[in-house]
Amino acid sequence: MREAVIVSTARTGLAKSFRGGFNDTEAPAMGGHVVRAAVERAGIDPAEVDDCIFGAAAQQGTQAYNIGRLSGIAGGLPDSVAGMSIERQCSSGLMSIATAARSIMCNEYDIAVAGGVESISLVQTKHKNSYRNVSKTVTAIDPTAYMAMLETAEVVSERYGISREAQDEYSLQSQQRTAAAQQEGRFDDEIVPMSTVKAVFDKETKETHYEDVVVDRDDCNRPSTTLESLAALEPVFKDGQVVKEGRFITAGNSSQLSDGASACVVMDARLAEQRGLAPLGIYRGLAVAGCKSDEMGIGPVFAVPKLLARHGLSVDDIDLWELNEAFACQVVYCRDELGIDNARLNVNGGSIAIGHPFGMSGARMVGHALLEGRRRAAKFVVITMCIGGGMGAAGLFEVA
Repeated sequence: MREAVIVSTARTGLAKSFRGGFNDTEAPAMGGHVVRAAVERAGIDPAEVDDCIFGAAAQQGTQAYNIGRLSGIAGGLPDSVAGMSIERQCSSGLMSIATAARSIMCNEYDIAVAGGVESISLVQTKHKNSYRNVSKTVTAIDPTAYMAMLETAEVVSERYGISREAQDEYSLQSQQRTAAAQQEGRFDDEIVPMSTVKAVFDKETKETHYEDVVVDRDDCNRPSTTLESLAALEPVFKDGQVVKEGRFITAGNSSQLSDGASACVVMDARLAEQRGLAPLGIYRGLAVAGCKSDEMGIGPVFAVPKLLARHGLSVDDIDLWELNEAFACQVVYCRDELGIDNARLNVNGGSIAIGHPFGMSGARMVGHALLEGRRRAAKFVVITMCIGGGMGAAGLFEVA
């Protein structure tokens, strides 16, 4: 069977949803930006690409088409290149890369662009149309199937005894590691600056004006964070205006809503060798697993063992782990339950500090793990995350 290798990666900086640099930037524009950059970095002819596969939890700007096809169009791929969208919530970007890799391994593609994008700013609103958004057929079987992610985090905190202190301590670690990584330029190789237009709302005049901006870094993290400032935050989950007793999840120990896109070029290993391209890494496999809907955050606990068993590996064989930080409580639980060395986990911080554009994060984590793995002379890296609805996904890559 053929091997699938990743030969380039490119992403935008992550901008705060609703008030950051991408708050008026369409998803296909962000997707197109990273598609173009990834293809250019790979040094291939855009016409050689067989498919452009993109993940998104909620497709923005698509109407009757899909975000993969539209990102390809915006990214300068010719009409001959097909496009496909994938949705598995927060694992969508990882699933896109895995899908492209498997098609290459099965001799269906030679070259593909794969990644993820999310424009929370232009999709998520405070007042959603709730008409028939919930299936009575499903809720009759599982009343928790549509439980809000925030509430599932509270369930995990309570059910598995993850204290508020432990969550805040982990969140501080994420902030500090991200700040150090930014200062040392460890994200610079993956970020491609993007010029765009930002909408600015004036609270006094109630008017909106627009200004030109360049998003060239992640702007969600808070380097000045302290344990004291985290401890001072009120829990988000409330009953009316009253904080429910025993609630732990705050804005400080949760992932940040943000906008962004990430893409990579995946191709047949022999073809890459013929072209003289040096791969960043090799796709080795993927595992997915289900869990209870009300504790979706612990999905990696079920997906990771399946992945490692299939490849004859142990937790200690993995040099770097990227475990998406949806909420600190679920990361702490998964880390401790799986026995992951904290020194190998999210070494440059994660979504609590960097931000979490749902469908994009998995693709960002793959690119970052391979680049960081090369810096650390790592062999195996695992990208894993919990998934809304009660699932987990884990992908194995070998650093080239």
